[in-house]
Amino acid sequence: MQQITTMLHVTKWGLPMASQISNRVQKHRDGLRAQGLRPVQIWVPDTRREGFEALCAKQAQLVATIEMDDTDLARDINIAVRDIDGWQ
Repeated sequence: MQQITTMLHVTKWGLPMASQISNRVQKHRDGLRAQGLRPVQIWVPDTRREGFEALCAKQAQLVATIEMDDTDLARDINIAVRDIDGWQ
């Protein structure tokens, strides 16, 4: 009777495969740092979240109904609008 031998390969976190990936990522990050960059994490609103569109519509409606007689507010809005020229 012929004996069949099967070898299994199991990779655990921190062992060869993960180590190669970790080294490659670290090399990439080191290159970016050498260019004068640094990593940051930015949290932004989730546009896919339920209710997001309704919240945007509500805020747009509030802005549309603001009394433009409020000269301080009108000035601030005009300054803010100037800053967004060219945004896409």
